[in-house]
Amino acid sequence: MAEEVSTNGECHDLSSLLASEERDYLVRNNGEQVKIKDLNGKIVGLYFSASWCPPCRGFTPSLADVYNELSPKGDFEVVLVTSDRDEEAFNSYFAKMPWLAIPFSDSATVSKLKQKFGVSGIPHLVILDASGRVSTAEGVEVIMEYEAAAYPFTLERINQLKEKEEEAKRNQSLKTLLVNGSRDYVISDDGKQVPVSELEGKTVGLYFCVGSYKPCSDFTQKLKEIYNKLKEQGENFEVVLIYLDEDDEVGFNQVLAHMPWLALPFKDKKIEKLARYFELRSIPRLVIIGPDGKTLNPDVAELIEEHGIQAYPFTPEKVAELAEIEKARLESQTLESLLVAGEKDYVIDKTGSKVPVSELVGKHVLIYFSAHWCPPCRAFTPKLIETYNKIKAKETAFEVIFVSSDRDRASFDDYYSDMPWLALPFGDERKAFLSRRFKVMGIPFLVAIGPEGKTITTKTRELIGAYGADAFPFTEEHIQKLKDQLEETAKGWPEKLKLELHEHELVKSRRNGYFCDGCDKPGSNWSFYCKECDFDLHPECALKNDEKANGEDNEVEATVEEDKAKAKDDGSTAETKDDEDKARAPEGYICEGDVCRKV
Repeated sequence: MAEEVSTNGECHDLSSLLASEERDYLVRNNGEQVKIKDLNGKIVGLYFSASWCPPCRGFTPSLADVYNELSPKGDFEVVLVTSDRDEEAFNSYFAKMPWLAIPFSDSATVSKLKQKFGVSGIPHLVILDASGRVSTAEGVEVIMEYEAAAYPFTLERINQLKEKEEEAKRNQSLKTLLVNGSRDYVISDDGKQVPVSELEGKTVGLYFCVGSYKPCSDFTQKLKEIYNKLKEQGENFEVVLIYLDEDDEVGFNQVLAHMPWLALPFKDKKIEKLARYFELRSIPRLVIIGPDGKTLNPDVAELIEEHGIQAYPFTPEKVAELAEIEKARLESQTLESLLVAGEKDYVIDKTGSKVPVSELVGKHVLIYFSAHWCPPCRAFTPKLIETYNKIKAKETAFEVIFVSSDRDRASFDDYYSDMPWLALPFGDERKAFLSRRFKVMGIPFLVAIGPEGKTITTKTRELIGAYGADAFPFTEEHIQKLKDQLEETAKGWPEKLKLELHEHELVKSRRNGYFCDGCDKPGSNWSFYCKECDFDLHPECALKNDEKANGEDNEVEATVEEDKAKAKDDGSTAETKDDEDKARAPEGYICEGDVCRKV
């Protein structure tokens, strides 16, 4: 996305914007030159794009469709402003475009336009009206949402379309959702056309997925079981596949052939519109449309994962009923209810021997979701080991249970070999239940269970990062005492500092975790912070550079050195090449900062 552009109603002269001292023309992909003055009085889109940018390559065909539909009007033009790095790439990309471009050689004009319109990301489309004023700096979003219907791209027209959209939502039906132009059908697994009208009056699930994506393929199997059971029970339920990968027709055909339900045709234009309409952010996603054609539930994938067929018919009443069941289950939670499943009533120790769950009842237990392939996990584990040993030395009724997300037994064994605690066996099916129960969306993730078997907190990792072993037993009351102690420690420090190290004033701030911009080492709890620049200094680094600190440095240094040591143990060491190879996140995860999250 680009930065917000303030136009103040300025009328831009196209020649001043697009020409240079040597050039008063634009070019087409066949080499034809078009005078810039010929664009005067036209609506002009400045298209900032590049061949190396996947979102650009995805958007360009949509813009081309709109351009081809509008160009016969004679008052609409698009100008490519390239971010390509070499002329060959530019020519190859531009060859697929029906509009004009600033010549590749004129990098000065390209830079001027990017600065003029605050372009910080691509694709980006600025649309100027006939007088040269900016109609919208969000042309990509407008085109994706409304296509050629947005013409002439004025605020008034866009507002009209938004009003129509709201009206359409109020009058939503299966036809408005699934019919597109002359196509009034969906297709079955054998390619037959099934009229959308035959689905009316049914509960319909719109299933957004990509076949090659493992979380989708896993969910598909569960949905398939539920679908078949509901059909056997005679329930009026149907599913329509919305396949999102428009480059994978083979995958689409393979997926549809093994699914018992229906689908929108491959690459149907409704697919993109539905993804925007339902504000798709993640997959798999199952949107439930009620018998009246209205949205009954925007996403029941998690409900199905948690409750299976019991989630049907996905009504608000059923969701409320399940919430009450979940509430009662949480209130009656015990360690056995979490860790015992049928004959699986044990965890394992370092030797592989079985340790009955009953032996852990009455203890403080941390459940540690982690994996060897996850760099943040490998960085945090040494900190947890240190914390474990310190807590264990003063509280024997304490244990940690490792729940692995490793992909193979060798990685599990290698990772677990350095851990001093217990574990679920590799590949144990209880992991899926625990992940759902605690809504684990990323690792490392650490849950604290109290002696009575109740969940104390799912923020245990953050608490250990801030307080180390002192965070035990992780209760709200205990953490508040620690916070109060930290407040007392910092009372003698100045509220604000102005140092040569940074141009702005630094404010004494509570920070969960950061890297000091003075010594480039991690810190936690307290920082002298500049919000405007996201600039942090350890109190030690800040105060030793402050002439007013006088003799207070020694006391401060002792306090912050302890905090720094704690934070350092959280892990900031470089990975070896071998570690990097093993650390590649599996499909469905992305590693960013201090966590590997599910996509």
